[in-house]
Amino acid sequence: MKPRAGIIGPNDSVQLISEIATEYHDRLQVVPFIYQNPDEAADIVHKNQHLVDLWILAGPAIYKSFQKSGVNQPFFILKLDGASLTKTLVDIGYNDKKSLENISIDMLAERDVFETYRDLGISSQHVYIQEYSNETSLDDLLSFHLKLFKDKKVEICITCLRSVYDQLCLHDIPAYRVTPTRSNIRETLSTAVQKWETIHFKQSQIAAILVKVQGMEKKEDHNMVSYDLHRLNLEIQSAILHFAESISGSFVTIGTGVFVIFSTRGSLQETEKPISSLLEKLALITDLPANIGIGYGDTALTAEENARLALNHAQNYDSFCAFLVDNSGTIEGPLKEQEAISFQYRTENKEISEKLKNSGITITTFNKILSVQKRMGNGSITATQIAEWLKMTPRNARRILTGLVEEGIAEIIGEEAPASKGRPRKIYRVSDGLELMKK
Repeated sequence: MKPRAGIIGPNDSVQLISEIATEYHDRLQVVPFIYQNPDEAADIVHKNQHLVDLWILAGPAIYKSFQKSGVNQPFFILKLDGASLTKTLVDIGYNDKKSLENISIDMLAERDVFETYRDLGISSQHVYIQEYSNETSLDDLLSFHLKLFKDKKVEICITCLRSVYDQLCLHDIPAYRVTPTRSNIRETLSTAVQKWETIHFKQSQIAAILVKVQGMEKKEDHNMVSYDLHRLNLEIQSAILHFAESISGSFVTIGTGVFVIFSTRGSLQETEKPISSLLEKLALITDLPANIGIGYGDTALTAEENARLALNHAQNYDSFCAFLVDNSGTIEGPLKEQEAISFQYRTENKEISEKLKNSGITITTFNKILSVQKRMGNGSITATQIAEWLKMTPRNARRILTGLVEEGIAEIIGEEAPASKGRPRKIYRVSDGLELMKK
């Protein structure tokens, strides 16, 4: 499918770019957008992003406005350089027979201007330049030219912006515009097409996501599979199935505690649920260590082989982490978690380790409780919340919290009325290692 390129700029620039873009009609579909002022670009881009796949910006002045739109689509900026300036200087000196000295020039880099003058054998002693940056406003550029002309330091003003050019003409000031050369436009369009095809190819690559929960096979009874193991397996499958659905993937069980999801690289990278969210979900379901290996490939076989390699790296690194191997064999990991909540599966606080050991609570369970408490957002937690998140009975949750209170790691800070009849529920606050060290 041909990418849709949004061409945005003043009328004459858009027409020229669109004309040259016909040379790429079999690889590019042009969608023109014309503005009167570069500040309009942000609103145009934001409202029309659904109509295009990439953007061609007619000049660097549009970039700041494009950023304000908040649109995260590929974009390509037409460059204005010495070749563009040469075309304008030829128009001034050869066609209009005017002097190329005593001139003000905006937006171009000083190096490009001085090199162009030197190459043409013209003195640049009375050439004034206002370079452009993201902090430069259109009013600054206009004032730059007006002041120099008023002070009679320049006789001609050269600008890269149509809006500034129009304002200079309204003041009856001899003005010329620098516009991209045809060769520069062709080069930009060619780069846009090539990069889009590269991105599209990558996005369509197969992604294999290999998930392994270690130790489940050891829980199997050779005579009978326990109901608890069945429930655990179903909960794990449900979590993985939900993630597969979020990336439009297919889900297969390939062994006890081993699962694979097949999707595309694009679907995985564009999902709102990062791979860390699946690890977090698995950590809430079971204390058994889990790892994920992600592999990209042009075929399902290559993707799966890369996923197995990535899983091997993840297992050798630590529990509850993920690694990625792309189609070129590059290994990345452990993949950073993008969510605010994360679990730690170790602690360097000897005091907490000893207290948890006395209460018969694992470090993993303790850190899960801290993460759930953080998720609640109010610095407190109840046995019911722990039971729901950690998939345990309320009785077991109360036992854990009681043990934490006895060891001074948690405290009872209040009560809440139950939804139905019964005794009020205790509200707890669990302290982390830093809070205990301050006490």
